[in-house]
Amino acid sequence: MTLLIAVSTGLAAAGVNGQTGYATTPTSAGAVDLKAVPLGDGYVGSTPKVGYVDSCVTSFNPNAGGSQVDGPWIDTTAKTWNYTTKLAVNGSVSWPQASYKATVAGTKRTITFNDLPINHTTGTFPIASDDPAHAYDANPNHIAAQAFTMTVPATPTAANKPSCVGLGVIGVLSDGVVLYDALDGEGRDAGAHEVLDACAGHPDSGSIYHHHDVPPCIVDKVPNGTTQLVGYALDGYGIYVTKDASGNLPSNTQLDACHGTTSKVLWNGKLQSVYHYVATIEYPYTVGCYHGTPASAPAGSKHTNNGGGTGPQSGGPPGGPPPGGPPPT
Repeated sequence: MTLLIAVSTGLAAAGVNGQTGYATTPTSAGAVDLKAVPLGDGYVGSTPKVGYVDSCVTSFNPNAGGSQVDGPWIDTTAKTWNYTTKLAVNGSVSWPQASYKATVAGTKRTITFNDLPINHTTGTFPIASDDPAHAYDANPNHIAAQAFTMTVPATPTAANKPSCVGLGVIGVLSDGVVLYDALDGEGRDAGAHEVLDACAGHPDSGSIYHHHDVPPCIVDKVPNGTTQLVGYALDGYGIYVTKDASGNLPSNTQLDACHGTTSKVLWNGKLQSVYHYVATIEYPYTVGCYHGTPASAPAGSKHTNNGGGTGPQSGGPPGGPPPGGPPPT
């Protein structure tokens, strides 16, 4: 995979922040059945647990926004969803003004970007009434350029204890687009419920285009049998895609409660053993809680992570054992 290292509208032959090459890290991950991905609904808590989002907000309004109808790809009885048949929003909109730049000075990494994708198109938003996606998710929001600066530790350290993730921005990915946690505005599994574009993105009520996971347009470019840096969380730790020789991503059971692990990866230009978050097909996808101390989200980015509207948060999701993980403790 090739990722941008400076302001551009295309790709450069380098990794995130100038890190070239791949760390070869074969894993023993078992394949997740893409036709029956475990549904993450209800796996929200106020303490770290494998397979959960440790959310700073744990009460949600079922009418807060997001998709209004479950699509046929969701099997509420089996509590799974079909990744292969889920609809995507139509359209192929280019953003030639997109920009992203990551620099390191002293102990800080500063990422400046306008939240438009540097290396892929988006769907057409608001979702048109004649788009088949509209029947399930009538997202009325637009995509607009932002002026974001995210400053995080260049060499993050573990906090005394993990901390919860908030609604809105929890990091930024290598396509120059912010990352939100795995929840939609109603506290459900956003990856399953919300109808996104071909690169798994959509705008919220603040016109902020965002992902809820590491999207296929990034994952698919990482070679099998390798690990690659594809973004940064607010605590400064890297977000990586790791594939075994068959192209499988790790399972939740191979990761800790914050959805991370410590292993040898390319970090700050060196192959070294460091903590990092790991992308999965399974909910919660990227960051379940912060392993380090999170920096402030970019100014102006504190909007609720929903696509269909806004509303107060009340009511709570049910509990239960996490998909792909051990029973709650």
